[in-house]
Amino acid sequence: MQTGQPSLTALGAARLRAAHQVLDNASILVDPLALRILGDDIEISLDHARAHASGSRLRWFIAARSRIAEDALNTAVEAGATQLVVLGAGLDTLAYRTPLAHRLRIFEVDHPATQASKRKMLATAAIMVPESLAYVAVDFERERLPEKLEAAGFDADKRSLFSWLGVVPYLTEPAIFSTLGYLAQLQGGAEVVFDYVNPAASIAPAGRAAHQALAERVAAIGERIQSYFDTAPLCERMRATGFRQIRDIGPAELADRFFPDAEQSAPRGGHIMHASTL
Repeated sequence: MQTGQPSLTALGAARLRAAHQVLDNASILVDPLALRILGDDIEISLDHARAHASGSRLRWFIAARSRIAEDALNTAVEAGATQLVVLGAGLDTLAYRTPLAHRLRIFEVDHPATQASKRKMLATAAIMVPESLAYVAVDFERERLPEKLEAAGFDADKRSLFSWLGVVPYLTEPAIFSTLGYLAQLQGGAEVVFDYVNPAASIAPAGRAAHQALAERVAAIGERIQSYFDTAPLCERMRATGFRQIRDIGPAELADRFFPDAEQSAPRGGHIMHASTL
């Protein structure tokens, strides 16, 4: 990420979410704000999606991870969660469209430059900010999340859901497990949904080329992928960190659930993790 500049990968993900509403008829994720937040950018978004090296796969994956996080939030609130924390929020719109906002204290955590850019875009699009939402500016590699979050009013004694999408691959392992360690010790209990990628060498050749192209593209804009995880060791490490329930949703399950008519995905690649300390 360029110093002082908003995240370009966050913008790219937002364009693919918006394109999903049009090109896929919102078949995985219904997000009425995905187009609005981008304003006049929609034609760029569609061109970006049509020309993407990964074809429709990355667009579907991005829609699926948002859908899983949204479903997890709905279930968590019914089970007693009262706080939503969106880590590395980018241009995610969940906080602005969830009908549960009045039952939640919401915290959006992001790099200061990306957060400032988003707030301008929300204002331009006339998207209402829930009264229950607080913005928390944090650089995950240089600042400690607990102090920043709790200073904004986060209550460690209340049950919370953390949505952490499109962020983990761009962080170092120490930064990732520092955050997971914090979540695991929260007295009120925590759930987290995040995505990660298997090492490129373990992916089948057909998928490896697309993966390498994506890695090179994000590195060229200053947002290099820094962390890859094999699934079994990651699950073991999360259990050791303090997560009791761990559900890993891999490429094959994602394909079966969200795009069954497409050519079957390889068993390795992008995963979505949903873990809980409860």
